[in-house]
Amino acid sequence: MKWRGNKQFGKQENHNRINLVMAIIFIFGLAAASQLFRLQVIDYDRYRAAAAKQQESEGVIRAERGKIFIQDARSAVGNAELYPIAINRPMATVFARPVLVSEPQKTAEILYGLFDERRDKEEVEKMLSADEELKKQSADFLAVKRELEIRSRKENGIGKYLAIFSRADDPYEKIAERVPEETVEELKKLKIAGVDYALEPQRYYPEKNVLSHLTGFVGYSADKREGRYGLEGFFDKELAGVDGYLKADRNALGELIVMDDKNYSKPKNGRDLVLTINRSIQFEACARLAAAVARHGAEGGSVIIMEPATGAIIALCANPDYDPNDYREVAEMKTFNNQAIFSQYEPGSTFKSITMAAALDQGKVSPSTAYDDKGFVMVEGWPKPIKNSDFESFGSHGRTDMTTVLEKSLNTGAIFAMNQIGPKIFADYVKNFGFGEKCGIELETEAPGNISNLTGKKIRPINAATAAFGQGITVTPLQMITSYAAIANGGILVQPFAVKEIAGGNGERIITAPKQIRRVVSGRTATLLSAMLTNAVEKGHAKRAKVPGYYVAGKTGTAQVAAEGEKGYSDKTIHSFIGFAPVNDPKFVMLTRLDDPKDARFAESTAVPLFGEIAKFVLEYYQVPTERKD
Repeated sequence: MKWRGNKQFGKQENHNRINLVMAIIFIFGLAAASQLFRLQVIDYDRYRAAAAKQQESEGVIRAERGKIFIQDARSAVGNAELYPIAINRPMATVFARPVLVSEPQKTAEILYGLFDERRDKEEVEKMLSADEELKKQSADFLAVKRELEIRSRKENGIGKYLAIFSRADDPYEKIAERVPEETVEELKKLKIAGVDYALEPQRYYPEKNVLSHLTGFVGYSADKREGRYGLEGFFDKELAGVDGYLKADRNALGELIVMDDKNYSKPKNGRDLVLTINRSIQFEACARLAAAVARHGAEGGSVIIMEPATGAIIALCANPDYDPNDYREVAEMKTFNNQAIFSQYEPGSTFKSITMAAALDQGKVSPSTAYDDKGFVMVEGWPKPIKNSDFESFGSHGRTDMTTVLEKSLNTGAIFAMNQIGPKIFADYVKNFGFGEKCGIELETEAPGNISNLTGKKIRPINAATAAFGQGITVTPLQMITSYAAIANGGILVQPFAVKEIAGGNGERIITAPKQIRRVVSGRTATLLSAMLTNAVEKGHAKRAKVPGYYVAGKTGTAQVAAEGEKGYSDKTIHSFIGFAPVNDPKFVMLTRLDDPKDARFAESTAVPLFGEIAKFVLEYYQVPTERKD
């Protein structure tokens, strides 16, 4: 019995083991099935995406941004030689992997020599030449000063790179951006451990500062590229084009295979712009402006040159300017604003021509119409007399005609002319000349000015009176030159434009047709006023605008600048001159403006001679036959 019992117990024990093994197998099988279910059903999308990254390739195919061109010829664009002023150029971002830099000191010295040394030396020379006190020192002293300054900058520059290399925990440290290909080639030859680069097309502006306010720039942030200011901002969509898209499988060799047309779209490159700007005149005008700003200690300035018959912009300069290739180096945001179209200011005496145009056009005055000038005038509802600018030194002018009003720039005469037609009709002419609204030029940040003092149901006499001689309203330089273009071309307000042609990659071309907005004064009025403005140059404050061999028409303006945060005016002034030549068949109308010159009180000593210098160049450049013997 005992033996049989033990036998039965052994059989039971074996049976239990088999059940345990089967249970274990079942549990593992269930776990495997569960894992398989999770992989194939629950987490399918995640693992499918991971596998796709190895087997597929997808991403954006960048469209090539359109180029911008200017011309340098006296003929039409079709025959002109075009110069690119905004192109796409392969440039690199250089970076360091600190942990891989084996010789930090040597690497820092090499990088300083490659990226910083030339710039630092140029800045030191500029600093030394600008310091009037240092100019009085001996050559030996200057040499030592130069050497110490350069050495200090070099030590700081090398220290900057050593600080970068010390960040061993950071896998990536940017060293330089927008590095040109030629510098990249030097970098490649050096084979510096821990220093690498990424090359890609970026926007480049060959002419740098000279056209910065026209072009604007392309800003880069993460993957976003966006045109800002100027043409780049205004035509961002047209220039940018449309990016393409690619989604493809990879075969065993790693080659891309596009399986479906739906997974590929070809990029559409941006359109090109051809401008009305003349390269030679632009360079001359901007150089003369920069010299005048420096000579007179001005805060800045503007020059605009326009074809009066069409509105085409021949040159447009604003100072201070900037290098759009290094826009991040600009210290003040306001530098980006094109003062020729953005700055809103009280125009001063240049506006007297608009007042006179309205009175002449209504037939209420003629060039010989006279009034009694006392040197000042009292205006209804205003307690103080409004004086001529020369009242303190000259007093009254007595019996004075309208031609002399412009010649001597008399405030009282402008008020007299306005009163002959009344504030309401005067305000209508101001609006018809385009003031109080944007001109519509193809540049970002254009301002509309402000003539709200003249747009209410009831215009206060003092507001009409001050507006007659250019105070109490604000305008832009572009509005002023456009209004004078209407005088020069026989009475038609034209829309200013800077883009002559938009060209697409498939051969399409959009040609800008000059646009006449409306007639603002009669041809007779324009002729009479042109003669009066010629007299203002021949006999008045604008004699330095004269060009030997030609008749020039124009008007000066010395405007006060409103005080910030309080009523009244500051000590600052804006000097301007607007004129055109030759008077009988004007080839150009030009505005020159200087912001708060420090060495002269009136525009006749600043903006007027600047006009004369540039006007002489333009007339000679176009080879305009002379019309008089001086």
